[in-house]
Amino acid sequence: MIYLKTENEIELIKESAQVLGKAHAEVAQGIKPGVETRKLDLIAEEYIRDNGGIPSFKGFNNFPASLCISVNDVVVHGIPGSYVLQEGDIVSIDCGVKLNGFHSDSAYTYPVGDVSSDVQKLLTATKQSLYKGIEQAVDGLRMGDIGFAIQNYVEVRNYSVVRELVGHGVGKELHEGPEVPNYGKRGKGVKLKEGMVLAIEPMINLGARSVSQERDGWTIRTNDRKYSAHFEHTIVVRKGKAEILTTFEYIESVTADTSLMVQ
Repeated sequence: MIYLKTENEIELIKESAQVLGKAHAEVAQGIKPGVETRKLDLIAEEYIRDNGGIPSFKGFNNFPASLCISVNDVVVHGIPGSYVLQEGDIVSIDCGVKLNGFHSDSAYTYPVGDVSSDVQKLLTATKQSLYKGIEQAVDGLRMGDIGFAIQNYVEVRNYSVVRELVGHGVGKELHEGPEVPNYGKRGKGVKLKEGMVLAIEPMINLGARSVSQERDGWTIRTNDRKYSAHFEHTIVVRKGKAEILTTFEYIESVTADTSLMVQ
């Protein structure tokens, strides 16, 4: 089922998204060489609960943590643990917050210290592709328009799009219909309607697009062990121009990342 949200429901998602954005910023300040990933998870959970929210991911299909923390060649769904961040790593932080009965969902990939220029270019291109997809989240267009915009932007730069994992609807449930692929054909797929709330989340690989799931049942890793980046916003389809409900503003205020300020 695809649920169109009322303006009141959209406002509740925005409130959730504010807590989420600030939780991301709390985590961002802890990302540095020498930090265990499970410490970042504790920071997020404490902030979310202290501000009246519930971590959307914890317990979702038995996921054991509040954050998905995916380092280097892990695409998504990495489980926080004893891994210690190293200079030159990249780390995707994916987080969801439930507040007032509604979820919000966003992800951001950080460099840990200094990274190579090739890796920095991957981060920048993946982030930009997210906004290219959002530009197509307009009433009357099709889901394939979003996927095509993302796919076209990264493939001409010789990156690849993960096919097995996609974005999704967001609302009273963390994952609702419809699916939001990061690839597609213009003019194809579900027709977009005002009030659809979608999590758009490009997962882009430095190497080939093939991935595998590890024995833990969660961790998704690139088969060629090359780095992968992941950025995500929760948005609402509007007439003329999509509205972004989540925010990177708080992240960018503490990381001084001006590569793509909030649009």
